[in-house]
Amino acid sequence: MKPPRETSAGYLFNHLARLFAQALQERIQPLGLSIGVFPIMLHLWEEEGLTQKQLVQRVGIEQGTMANTLKRMERDGLVVSQRDLSDGRRREIRLTEHGRSLRSPALRIAEEQNTFVLASLTTEEQAQILTLVTKVIQNMEGSKIGENDADEETR
Repeated sequence: MKPPRETSAGYLFNHLARLFAQALQERIQPLGLSIGVFPIMLHLWEEEGLTQKQLVQRVGIEQGTMANTLKRMERDGLVVSQRDLSDGRRREIRLTEHGRSLRSPALRIAEEQNTFVLASLTTEEQAQILTLVTKVIQNMEGSKIGENDADEETR
């Protein structure tokens, strides 16, 4: 019989994520990036001018963690926080020229890392794993265990 960790999706996903993050961290560190800022940079490379609240929702981290990370990113010259001209209460996070210049090398490194991680799989298996992991993520984002239990009991 296999040990529980070998049959636990949570354990295996977590272990893979840690290994992937560690390897990517080593490769992006020379660019002045870290695993903590990388998801934020990905979103800002796609769409500049997001608010802190929008980044919290998209990246999926706590408000306090986001605030501290954005302060470090501003200190490191990656982003600036600017008042929205149409709504002075909002602050938009914008990339600096330096932050924008990191897009190409960082994405190249991430693509190389993805290629390396999936290299032992066939092209079909690579497509399957990405589809399946996406489905699992959508399931996790859509509901939590026990969330609908009360609804089912009242039916």
